Parts: sequence; C-alpha cells; structure tokens
Amino acid sequence: MPVLLFLIDTSASMNQRTHLGTTYLDIAKGAVETFMKLRGRDPASRGDRYMLVNFEDAPFGIKAGWKESHATFMTELRNLQATGLTTFGQSLRTAFDLLNLNRLVTGIDNYGQVRSLWRQREESKVHVQKAHSPAHPPTLKSTASPQ
Repeated sequence: MPVLLFLIDTSASMNQRTHLGTTYLDIAKGAVETFMKLRGRDPASRGDRYMLVNFEDAPFGIKAGWKESHATFMTELRNLQATGLTTFGQSLRTAFDLLNLNRLVTGIDNYGQVRSLWRQREESKVHVQKAHSPAHPPTLKSTASPQ
C-alpha cells in the first residue's frame, strides 16, 4: 500500500503568473490533479493513501489526511490559496514528521527494536514548488523509495 504525501508551496509568490496567465499555484494544482487522475487508472492504486500538506504552520498545513476520501483530497487541493510566507524548511520537516508518524502507527518502525522487514511498503514524497526564474515553469519532483 503506497503512501504519497503532496507538499504544495502556498506562499504568496505562487500567485505569480506565467506568460500564459496561469498562476504557479494553478499549475501545481493541475500537476497533482493530473497525477491523481493517471494514478487512479491503475488497478494497483486501490490501496494508495494520500496526504495533502501546504506551507501553513502545523497543524493548519494538513489539508487532507491519510484517512480522507479521494473527494475530500481533491476538494482541499482545489481550495488551496497562495497567501503567507515561504516556510519551505519547516513545511518539509512537517511532511517528513507525518510520514515517520505513519510508519510508527503502522508498525513499520518501532523505537528500541529493529525495523519490521515484513511490513515494508513503498513511500513517495512529492513536492511542487515554483521555479526560481519566471522563464522556467514550476516543477514536479518525486522520489520513491522502498522503506
């Protein structure tokens, strides 16, 4: 059962527009929507669990949790607005803390014990952020690792 966490940059700078008039945030939302649509076509994705986190301070940055429905995830994604500051470091730490918490709850990792190899599963961290130059559109980065 893969776990996917989407960390979306919702700082005010994501209101910047591309040469086509689309905001960086709209491009990021579109990238996640496209990924979800394509992933949903794969029968192996039925057990996938998704989480949506933005750049607001915890716990307000958690927009959709592991147990939320697909519809709730998509609604929260569409409702994201670009306001506030860029808190990339803090937001990334929150994202990894949430992934680690999930690993503890599911019994993959245990304090004081070795990792339960029979409970491993694939995890992916996806981060969508604006590019540093208006000439380059936002990018979608993903890392998958068997954990």
